[in-house]
Amino acid sequence: MAEVFRLRVSLRGAEPEIWRQIEVVSTITLFQLHGVLQRAMGWTDSHLHQFWQADRCFGLPDPEFDTPREDERRVRLNTVLSKPTDELMYEYDFGDGWEHDIVLEAVGPVTGDEPRVSDGRGACPPEDVGGIPGFELFLEALSDPRHPQHGEILEWHGPFDPDAFDIAATNRALRVRRRRRTGA
Repeated sequence: MAEVFRLRVSLRGAEPEIWRQIEVVSTITLFQLHGVLQRAMGWTDSHLHQFWQADRCFGLPDPEFDTPREDERRVRLNTVLSKPTDELMYEYDFGDGWEHDIVLEAVGPVTGDEPRVSDGRGACPPEDVGGIPGFELFLEALSDPRHPQHGEILEWHGPFDPDAFDIAATNRALRVRRRRRTGA
């Protein structure tokens, strides 16, 4: 039976913390959760990803990887998370190494509004910025007009507000994905 899982998703190493509180149906696959995470965090789905739980790795099968991976398209979320405090790690962009801690906070009834973001903080770092260390340099350069890379980074990315998070726009992006998936 499907339930709603309220998940807290935090980007490891980000200071101040960048996080989202997401509500999803417990029976979605990890592949579907990947799509929700991409939109909820603000990523562009331009890189590889995988999930980890202890020594289990979940992702799309690929003979190029040394680590055996369980096919995320066949693994339902409620088979890896079942009770509050259960955890999963989501890694996006193996070059930049964006790691997200996913914690099951609560279980409740399905409302039909899922997936949705109910809370969050902080702007998603730009793609290809170089992980947390690159993001810190990016923010430092943008905030200091005298920084030697200020002009170059401003030209590459444009203005950036690290505190910006638009929950309404994020939920609109999730609704668009839901309509495409259901054909509604």
